[in-house]
Amino acid sequence: MTAADFRTIALSLEGVEEYSHAGLPAFRVGGRKFASLASQAAGYGNLMLTLEQQAAFVEEAPEIFLPIPGGWGKMGHTHIRLAAATEGVLAGALRTAWKRRVDKNAKTSRKKPHVAERSGITGRKRGRGPL
Repeated sequence: MTAADFRTIALSLEGVEEYSHAGLPAFRVGGRKFASLASQAAGYGNLMLTLEQQAAFVEEAPEIFLPIPGGWGKMGHTHIRLAAATEGVLAGALRTAWKRRVDKNAKTSRKKPHVAERSGITGRKRGRGPL
C-alpha cells in the first residue's frame, strides 16, 4: 500500500475530511484527528488507537504495526508500515481508528452552552458582587 492508498481509504470513511496538521496530511471526523500521514516519508501511516487496540495490532502483525516511538506511542499512536500492509489490513486499521474517534466524539458531545454561559456572564459582573 502507499500514502495515496491510505488517503483514499481514510477519505472513504463517513464524515472524514483531510486537513493540514503542521504542514502534513491528517484526517479527522467530527473535527478530531484519528489518522495522519505525518510519517509518510519514512513509509508509515499513523493511527490513533487505544493502548489495547495498539497491543492487539502489534501482537497480531508486528511486521506491519509498531508503536510510534516515545510518548505518543505510549498513548496508543501507532505506525502502520504501508509497504507491508494489504488493502484489507490498512482498511481495517483505519476503520478501527475512525470508529474509536466517532465513539469518543459521541461520548463527549453535548449541546453548546448558552452564550452567557460561554462568556462567563451569570447575572453579575465578574469579581464585583451582585449587579
